[in-house]
Amino acid sequence: MKKSDCYTFYQGNSPLLVSIPHDGRALPTEISKLMTSNALSLPDTDWNVSCLYQFCKEIDASMIIAKYSRYVVDLNRNDTDKSLYKNKITTGVCPSNSFDGNYLYKDSKTINAIEKQQRIKLYWMPYHNKIKSCLKNIKNHFGYALLWDAHSIRSEIPSLFPGKLPDLNIGSNDQKSCSIYAQNAVISTAKNSPYSVAVNDRFKGGYITRYYGIPEKNQHAIQLELAQSCYMDEHTMDYDIIRAKKLVNTLRKMLLTFANSID
Repeated sequence: MKKSDCYTFYQGNSPLLVSIPHDGRALPTEISKLMTSNALSLPDTDWNVSCLYQFCKEIDASMIIAKYSRYVVDLNRNDTDKSLYKNKITTGVCPSNSFDGNYLYKDSKTINAIEKQQRIKLYWMPYHNKIKSCLKNIKNHFGYALLWDAHSIRSEIPSLFPGKLPDLNIGSNDQKSCSIYAQNAVISTAKNSPYSVAVNDRFKGGYITRYYGIPEKNQHAIQLELAQSCYMDEHTMDYDIIRAKKLVNTLRKMLLTFANSID
């Protein structure tokens, strides 16, 4: 295990890297003192995703887990702040609002260009540099590399999507970020589970999936967005061990399917 100021990294010995960019909770003091009390509760965190995916060590996958909150910098957004979803509400690389539209900072403060670049340099670049170096090493060793970007979100956020979100939301940037065979194998495994499944619907994969998924160069990426109701109480934020254990059985099968789908 290697720790840095921005992430924790576990070195595996397989073609698979699991990225967990949104379960970080750390807030630098100079940022937190400017935030509202509601923002300090970090409502848009991908709660307990790193706990769910601890089984990845057992299947010999490498893991990178962000330390800082997405409110400091969003690792799954383009550093140029280019929108990922056309005609959809989305937050930026250094958000000023929560998913519900509430201001993160007192006095409705926004992040200026200089501060944004500083945050990108300090918190965004180290995470992405590690992903790049890890995928390069994997490809050098195995001839190909697999990236699984792991996320979760509240099952109901009216400002982002109508109704209740399906349980398992698989994104491959409309089949551009991984081979069709790999995608279909993962989808088939998901659909044989007890959970509802959506593919390239509201969540097609963010910056990480789109940037690092280059199947023509033997580099494949998939994003999985989980509805948090599958493994926790969304009102109390308490981790539900029984629900989580059931979900982990499905996650393990999906990741092993992905790992074995490329020759």
